[in-house]
Amino acid sequence: MSLLLFLATLPSLYWAQPVRTAPALKGAGIERLCVPPESAAAWRDVGFTVVPLGERERSERTRLQVPGLRSRAEVASATVRPWVNANGWRFLRAPEGRYWGDVPAGKAALAAAEAFAYGADAVLAIDPADVESLGRMMAFLSSVPDRALPAARDIAVVDDGSPPVAEILNLMARRNLLFAVTRKEASDVALNVRLGSKEFPRKEAQNPESFALSVRRRLTDGRRSLRVYGSEVVLARLCRDAGRARLHLLNYGGRTIDGLRVRLLGRWVPEEVRVFGQGPTVPEELLAAEGATEFSLGLLGPYAVVDLRAAN
Repeated sequence: MSLLLFLATLPSLYWAQPVRTAPALKGAGIERLCVPPESAAAWRDVGFTVVPLGERERSERTRLQVPGLRSRAEVASATVRPWVNANGWRFLRAPEGRYWGDVPAGKAALAAAEAFAYGADAVLAIDPADVESLGRMMAFLSSVPDRALPAARDIAVVDDGSPPVAEILNLMARRNLLFAVTRKEASDVALNVRLGSKEFPRKEAQNPESFALSVRRRLTDGRRSLRVYGSEVVLARLCRDAGRARLHLLNYGGRTIDGLRVRLLGRWVPEEVRVFGQGPTVPEELLAAEGATEFSLGLLGPYAVVDLRAAN
């Protein structure tokens, strides 16, 4: 089996533990693995679907950050925006990339959900203590039906491949600004961002936080396809066409959030809400007004998927 086919829908688990750990994996519902080549036959013999993944291919994959919050001990203010480590901007910058994540204990479920939300070719090496939580997340992701929709974008960022552009993309993603990474300016977006242009001088990129805020102000909140209220640690991805939409919500805070509110430009009707770790869920306080749709979710753990249809 090719690795591309193996990773067609879900992130994959890299497992270098001995075959005697097979019962723990099967108990968690995990039966697909990437393994060192020398152990592939043994894992097949105990009933797993495996793809050998050698050291060279592992080293060629782009390393991901550990998703979650990064502590900033040097900053004492309670008003400082939490620093979210997330990989969505990397996936958007290089959608055809191949990625590798060394995931410490407690982060496997979020890492898997993040890769799934962006359709990334990601292999995750997790702490063995997270096998059960990863299994639960993989089962949840497997239950989400395919819905091939283009990513929504309000902004086109012309990428010159430089580190400043990378940091700008990172900061824009953390502000839930929906962007596409392009080679040239686009005509089908509300705002084009090209570093070095009259509107966005290169010197302003020396302060990426300020630069991202200036992008938001130029776009204006009224033209944003998506806004998230009630948390600075939830990052969203919106995919849509004229009649359907899918909203991915990733909670990087490590704690359950109660009462997250979402605003989508246009008139939409939520059809199905899937929240990891919960049963059937319905949106709360649904409101359609002024050309936009708003709703709230109750409890939100690491990941949720909301499917919507356009209102008649």
